Amino acid sequence: MPASPSTARAMNDRLALRLLQQEGPLTAAQLKQLTGLSRPTVADLVERLTAAGLIAVVGEAGEQRRGPNAKLYGIVADRAHLAALDVRTEGVAVVVSDLVGRILAEESAPIAGEAGTGPAVEQAVALVERAAKEAGAAELHTVGIGAPGLIDPSTGELRDSTALPAWHRRLVAALQERLPAARVSVENETNLAALAEQRDGAARDRDTFVLLWLGHGTGAAVVLDGSLRRGASGGTGEIGFLPVPGTDALPAATDCAGGFHSLAGSQAVAELAGRYGVTATATGGEPRAAALVREAVVAGTEAADGFLDALADRIAIGAASVVAVLDPGCVVLGGEVGRSGGDALARRVEQRLRRLSPLPTEIRPSALGGAAVLRGALLTARDRAQEELFATGER
Repeated sequence: MPASPSTARAMNDRLALRLLQQEGPLTAAQLKQLTGLSRPTVADLVERLTAAGLIAVVGEAGEQRRGPNAKLYGIVADRAHLAALDVRTEGVAVVVSDLVGRILAEESAPIAGEAGTGPAVEQAVALVERAAKEAGAAELHTVGIGAPGLIDPSTGELRDSTALPAWHRRLVAALQERLPAARVSVENETNLAALAEQRDGAARDRDTFVLLWLGHGTGAAVVLDGSLRRGASGGTGEIGFLPVPGTDALPAATDCAGGFHSLAGSQAVAELAGRYGVTATATGGEPRAAALVREAVVAGTEAADGFLDALADRIAIGAASVVAVLDPGCVVLGGEVGRSGGDALARRVEQRLRRLSPLPTEIRPSALGGAAVLRGALLTARDRAQEELFATGER
C-alpha cells in the first residue's frame, strides 16, 4: 500500500533533518541530491521545517554567495537544550549542550553521601541548575543520566541496591520535580559507555561487540546486531558477580566480593600494583587504578610488565566467560583502566584469550575511557530530543 501524502511528507522531513544533523548545513540543491527528491518536494519540506522553527538559513554557499540557491539551511541548535549526567558513587559530572550536541557548559563536583541523602540530592540538582544557567538555557528539554546499578526495564528506574548510595535513586525524582518541563531518564553507565564507543569510539565499525568496563567497579555491556541488550531484569553484563577461580569466596546477591569484581575492580588493581612495587600519582581527578596502569605502561620495567601481565591474566578470565557465551568477535576494554592500559594491556589480554577460547576475538582499548558515560548520556538525550522535536515538525 502506498504511503499517504501526510506520511510521505513526514518521511521526507525526517530524512532531511537527519541529513542536516549528520552533514551540517546544506543548500536546497544539496538536499535534493542527497535525498533523491524532486526540486518542488524539497522546496516544500524546507518551507515546512522553517515554519516549524526546526531549520533556518545559517549562511550562503557557492562562488557568488548570493541568491536563493546559495542559502544554507541548518538545524536551529538552540531550539532545545540538553543535559547529561555521569553519576558516580563519589560525585557527579554534568554537561549541557544544544540540539546538535555542541557543549555549552560543564560542571562537576564531589558529593559526600555521609552528609545525608537530602543534602546530597540537593547538591547534585544545584549542579545541574548551575550548568544550565551557565549555558544560557532557560529550561532543559531532555536530561540523560548515567549511573551504576540496575535499571528496571519495566519502569526505567534505578533499582534499589544496598551497594549504592541512597541519593542515587532519589536524584531522578528530584530532577523531575525541579525541572518539570524536562524529560528525565536514567541508564546504566556501562550501557551508555558502549553506545558512545559504538558511535564515536573504539567500536565504530562493529555492530556486535561487548564492552568490558574496568573502572571503580566492573561490568559489561552487550551490543548484538546493533542493539543494546538489557536482559529480562535489566541485568545483562553484571559481570562483577561472575564466580571466578582465585578468589576466597563466592559472590552473594548483595555483594560481589568473590566475583570478577574482586579481581579487576579498582581496589583489586591497586593491590595488585602494590605487589609489584608499581606506584603512581593520579592527576586531574584521575582514578588511582588508572594512574597505576598508565604508569606501568610508560615505565616498561620488569616489575611494571609483571603487573600488566598479571592484570591481563585476570581480565582475560572475565573476557573468556563473555566470549564463550556470546561470541561477540570484539571486546572493548572500557573505563578509565581500559583506556589507560591502551594497546599494551589489550594486546596482553588478547594473547591470553587465544589460549582460553577457540573463538577468534579482537580486544581493543577504549577510545573514550571514563568520559564515555557522559558522552553516551548526551547522545541518548540528543536522540530522544530530536526524535520528539523532529516528529513535532512532521505534523
